[in-house]
Amino acid sequence: MPAQKIQVGQVWRKKGTEETFLVTRLYNEALATYATLRPSGSENTAMFKVKVQRTDAGQTLPGFSLAHNMDSTAS
Repeated sequence: MPAQKIQVGQVWRKKGTEETFLVTRLYNEALATYATLRPSGSENTAMFKVKVQRTDAGQTLPGFSLAHNMDSTAS
């Protein structure tokens, strides 16, 4: 499910795993927006960037889903 807008501090879960990632930064390069992610609970682990996809429903990160949406549907 796409988020309305990706924001710093959101937690995203990698699809197919239980691994969660924190959005630490959002920035623009040319005509694209990128999110910098780091594994949750691992401040010393290398960060990586993911290109933000825009859809009619909002924004999303390919290969990830918003973590709190998965938790709320499991209850």
